[in-house]
Amino acid sequence: MKSTSKFLSLILRHKPQLVGLTLDEHGWAEVDELIRRVKNLDRTTLEQIVASDEKQRYSFSADGKLIRANQGHSIPVDVELEELEPPKILYHGTSERFSASIKLRGLLKMSRLYVHLSSDAETAEKVGRRHGVPKIFLVDSGAMFGDGYKFFRSVNGVWLTEHVPAKYLKESF
Repeated sequence: MKSTSKFLSLILRHKPQLVGLTLDEHGWAEVDELIRRVKNLDRTTLEQIVASDEKQRYSFSADGKLIRANQGHSIPVDVELEELEPPKILYHGTSERFSASIKLRGLLKMSRLYVHLSSDAETAEKVGRRHGVPKIFLVDSGAMFGDGYKFFRSVNGVWLTEHVPAKYLKESF
């Protein structure tokens, strides 16, 4: 089931064309079409993946006929995020090997639509461990918001912004 979840992440966030799937402008795909196009996927398995995914990567529409990834897209979709005032401090977990570049250039969205931030250091550390020796940066999101930067929170609690300039970052030790 884990490999199926990873494959869903790939097609719902980055490459729907791999299975000939069409996403609407908000990233939604028809559940029945997804099931038809993904080998060994049925409604029960899909529901289990959505319910058990520890990062809550996916959501069903209210009527259960559509599914989408909550964030992390590299393809242009509008997941209908509401602009919100963030907590004063947010966290970004990465690998130590990226520290020098981040200190110089800030946090860049790279191939994604947004930079991903966590509301707690523990989550940021988990994210950082996925990429190697973890490095945590504190983001002065309160100051950024005060300076006019926009923040959004996805339905699974991940904070999103388009860029975090280096001046708003502090290394966590």
